[in-house]
Amino acid sequence: MPLTKLRMLTDRMTGAERRFSLRTLVTLSSLPLFGVVAAFGLTPDTSTLDTAPETITEAIALPVLTTSRNATFARETVTQSGDTLSSALSRMNIDDLEIQRLLSTDAVHQLSANVGPGKLIQVTTAQDGQLMTIQFQRNNASDLIVRRQGDAFIAEEGDQATEMRVVMRSGRVLSSLYGATDSAGIPDKIADKMAEILSTNVDFRNDLRRGDTFSVVYTVKYRNGEPADAGKLLAAEFVNAGKSHRAVLFSDPSGREDYYTPEGESLKKGFLRSPLEFSRVTSSFSNSRKHPVFGFHRAHTGVDFGAPTGTRVKATGDATVAFAGRKGGYGNLVILRHQSGYETYYAHLSAFAPGIRPGRAIGQGDVIAYVGSTGASTGPHLHYEVRISGKPYNPMTIKLPGSAPLDVAQRARFLQQTASWSEKLAMLRGTNLAALD
Repeated sequence: MPLTKLRMLTDRMTGAERRFSLRTLVTLSSLPLFGVVAAFGLTPDTSTLDTAPETITEAIALPVLTTSRNATFARETVTQSGDTLSSALSRMNIDDLEIQRLLSTDAVHQLSANVGPGKLIQVTTAQDGQLMTIQFQRNNASDLIVRRQGDAFIAEEGDQATEMRVVMRSGRVLSSLYGATDSAGIPDKIADKMAEILSTNVDFRNDLRRGDTFSVVYTVKYRNGEPADAGKLLAAEFVNAGKSHRAVLFSDPSGREDYYTPEGESLKKGFLRSPLEFSRVTSSFSNSRKHPVFGFHRAHTGVDFGAPTGTRVKATGDATVAFAGRKGGYGNLVILRHQSGYETYYAHLSAFAPGIRPGRAIGQGDVIAYVGSTGASTGPHLHYEVRISGKPYNPMTIKLPGSAPLDVAQRARFLQQTASWSEKLAMLRGTNLAALD
């Protein structure tokens, strides 16, 4: 029964009948009202009628409502700045002395410390107003629960009920990518991931077209029945200028996750082109360049990226640390050894990331150091080199290797694991897309 109908019923109740919990009333509303006949329609504008409208009153038979002895009533509030749990309960007229004594015990006080604003407090009372339970949202994972047990109260910490749900959304770009994803109700975390994994094939800064479409399949963590946190992006499709680019998430037997095309081709490049997220090239690769410190001409065997001191330096590919220390004009230097004879150099560093030492395995995108100006340097920047079997190549133009393909066993696992996500993308392709800003 619609909520407006429920309100119509409660308006006709006596005072005793109103003291029903919403749960009881909703249950009753699902039962048929025998002998009830009602008609609903649009009333015409009376100013256009020649005769006054006729008012029709019809008696409606209501079922006899009886009060349940076990009916409980729920109330809730949200904590405000400066609240304690006790003050928030007082605002709800909960001033039971036994509750106040329980809240003052060390164990409960520790659980309810640092209340902070915006926390949900729910209380239930019996029909006679007797307090039954208090549930306080401590954080995003647990609650403080106080229950009546006979004439006393007990307190306990309880985990919030959580579940993961799969969500599917689609949209159409009219002006900007993030305007479109916001309008589609897609969390920024998911939009960021879609842009990241498809950026190897789509230039989201320069190549977006009005009318481009996108679809995403992702998980959302629900806490106590309400959406709480966006989880993982399971699959994505972006149609740019009529060309489809798709990605699905695959987890190998070791638990390592990565994104592939539905056909099993890795979307991860073997190497990133740049070890810095945001930078500018201040000095290019050259066979003969006047050195800014020494003044004579010699080969510049890498590329210099201008960036402030402390900017994070990331490994451009999976590797093992071959060297981390100070080395002549390089200053602080990290050398990473990759597969197939590739090595990358990161020089003039201000500091190394924690744990960076020879022999340590590094993943692509891991932070290994921070931009500085050590060694033969005139200012903060990163000197970056790519070498193959010891010979330097231009990092900006060299054809970089791709990721290793899936083997036969992995491919079979991949197809079985990702079939569902590919099917969901296909389903979304046929849906009506919202027009988005």
